[in-house]
Amino acid sequence: MSSDRTQLLIIDPQNDFCDLPRDWQPCSPGDPQPLAPALPVAGAHADMQRLAGWIDAQGSLLDEVIITLDSHQAYDIAHPAFWQQRDGSAVQPFTQITAAQVRAGEFAPRNGSERARTLAYLDQLEAQGSYTLMVWPLHCEIGSWGHGVHASVLAACRRWQQEQHRAVHHVFKGMNPWTEHYSALRAEVPDPQDPETGLNTALLARLRESRILVIAGQASSHCVRATTEHIVENWGGDLSRLVLLTDCMSPVAGFERAAAEFLQRMRAIGVRCETSASLGS
Repeated sequence: MSSDRTQLLIIDPQNDFCDLPRDWQPCSPGDPQPLAPALPVAGAHADMQRLAGWIDAQGSLLDEVIITLDSHQAYDIAHPAFWQQRDGSAVQPFTQITAAQVRAGEFAPRNGSERARTLAYLDQLEAQGSYTLMVWPLHCEIGSWGHGVHASVLAACRRWQQEQHRAVHHVFKGMNPWTEHYSALRAEVPDPQDPETGLNTALLARLRESRILVIAGQASSHCVRATTEHIVENWGGDLSRLVLLTDCMSPVAGFERAAAEFLQRMRAIGVRCETSASLGS
């Protein structure tokens, strides 16, 4: 049952996903080279600036702001440190790996004792028709600058908290190194030994309290898409209560078609697709 609450769900608005200009990239002490985003999404910086402006303009109407944070370790099944090629050399970022390739010896986990578990994961991932496993660059490492929230969004959320006397609610995802966790609601393949990778029923219940749930963040081809699809699957109500801010999200390069098809599907089932200019104007 929905209430009169308007909630904003911001998915992974983190530095590592934003194509930040040079003057937005800080330097570490003693290192002249700036800290560059690990997995920048073209357009994400402008997306987050628009979102920050929207929060400032519409903040008095927001009852809650929820931010999800992609949160990884260096050793992770979707990071290079986990994998090696047949000859023992490194696996480059943006390499996709299938169970058949592992069985053929083309790729292998660096820790040979983990081969059986790795294959079981890949088999399950492929059997359910999920994403093909992608070896991403190390990104959103817990505690790193890249894990932090885009400065404009962070500042806008701080102003909202000060003006509305409410705290932002944060949701961490991706800390289990044995499963990919695009969606804020559950991992691609839940780990039976880790309840936090299963369906996040507490978050779902919180979201379902909304009269209007506004969704923004990065990236429209992956984490926004997966989260929204899981919300829709478990919503059990009027889908027009869900609103995607389409100019506050962008796709990962090479996945533009997947993002466009996602938005088309959402429109077809009744999810509203608005912009930061049209929503609340």
